[in-house]
Amino acid sequence: MAGLLLALLGLVLLAFGLYCCYVGYIHAKYDRIPGAPRESFLLGHLPILWRMLKNQEFAQDLFLQWAEKYGPVLRINAFHRVSVMILSPEGVKEFLMSPQYPKDPLVYSRIFNIFGERFLGNGLVTVCNHEHWHKQRKIMDPAFSRTYLMGLMEAFNEKAEELMEKLEEKANGKKEFSMLTMMNRVALDVIAKVAFGLELNALSDDQTPFPRAVTMVLEGMTQARMPFIKYMPGKQKLVKEVRESVRLLRRVGKECIEQRREALRNGKEATLDILTQILKGDALEESRDDENMLDNFIAFFVAGHETTANQLSFTVMALAQHPEILERVRAEVDDVLGAKRDIDYEDLGKLTYLSQVLKESLRLYPPVPGTVRRLEREHVLHGITIPANTTLLFSTYVMGRMEMYFKDPLTFNPDRFSKDAPKPYYCYFPFSLGPRSCIGQAFAQMEAKVVMAKLLQRFEFQLVAGQSFKILDAGTCRPLDGVMCRVRPRSPAGGCAA
Repeated sequence: MAGLLLALLGLVLLAFGLYCCYVGYIHAKYDRIPGAPRESFLLGHLPILWRMLKNQEFAQDLFLQWAEKYGPVLRINAFHRVSVMILSPEGVKEFLMSPQYPKDPLVYSRIFNIFGERFLGNGLVTVCNHEHWHKQRKIMDPAFSRTYLMGLMEAFNEKAEELMEKLEEKANGKKEFSMLTMMNRVALDVIAKVAFGLELNALSDDQTPFPRAVTMVLEGMTQARMPFIKYMPGKQKLVKEVRESVRLLRRVGKECIEQRREALRNGKEATLDILTQILKGDALEESRDDENMLDNFIAFFVAGHETTANQLSFTVMALAQHPEILERVRAEVDDVLGAKRDIDYEDLGKLTYLSQVLKESLRLYPPVPGTVRRLEREHVLHGITIPANTTLLFSTYVMGRMEMYFKDPLTFNPDRFSKDAPKPYYCYFPFSLGPRSCIGQAFAQMEAKVVMAKLLQRFEFQLVAGQSFKILDAGTCRPLDGVMCRVRPRSPAGGCAA
């Protein structure tokens, strides 16, 4: 028995020794690429990133420091894998604008499921095969056309009005509340109604099962990045609730799809929304893939509300810190809208400075900090050889804060995006770039404009003192302190509705 144990120990030590040799070989391949010193031979930079995640520190700020010190091509080590961060316009143009560089399956497979439950699967966000992606995108594009988006104005106005009513209940200038919470609720109500015909009423109660499930799934995405978390005794309750939440979202999605199918079979007029497009595409397929349809249902719900809510909250935070910009954008809203209650599609095009404010907010505080691609063949960039089969990381957050691309990058200045300002080519991509850019970006910016315009038209808002204004990495970038505010109604002289 002792001999067998010694033999097994010997095999384990041999395997470990061989693995260490392999890690050393990988180091030799990549160490010519600039990068910060590894903290650990085997773990590389992971201990630093894990500490930052645990302490609610923002890793992208560390990458910004590294970029300033080591240049626009950075090596990041983790065990035997090395990722390379590309932070130059030339690199962004080369790798993001071409379909020949796919999304990295090693990265996106991590959100195929969450704690063992199928989550985003092979939907538009995660699918790596270009042909499969192109087929899905072609099906979905009509639901994001200009014609369809113009038809959403009534729903945008309706849900934004419901938010204004909730804010009126808090508008005594004394009550403190989280603007992030309010924006999350309205964005969830919007995506539910205009995409799937659901009335969630999250603004009234976000603890009902569906909104609560969305919240838990987002928490699960954040927690799942910590290694072995699903095996930790203290996390079992969380893991169980996240799994149940994913199952609930997919169950509701299945019910929506079946009900809409039945309505179409009975000859009822179809609403032109995302769900209808999913079903139209399904009718064209030789074999129906309900799981893939549910992947897209979940992706649009989770990504479609979280990112817009974060953008709106960061914009409120930035405007409240810059009263001169706030007054300028409010004057534009008053000039374009006056006291009118419903915003028309044509009004949005006249709110040019508000557009600049929203773009500048996305530069400093992009809800999605970047994207990932797979380099399958060796490539030379800026004289640096990047080996084949390398994960490439791109960060609009880091590039948006680099002095070489934006003058005084930490200053909130919407005039960077004025008509006459130089265009930030390939260093500003909050919705990604190229063929895999976000299908919902026009949708999101219309929604953001309607909500912000109404907020500026109706209310004065003030930030509660003592907030850190830090960014939390929670899968998306969100305000750590929730943008705590006080609001009060604007006086009639301010141009708001009576």
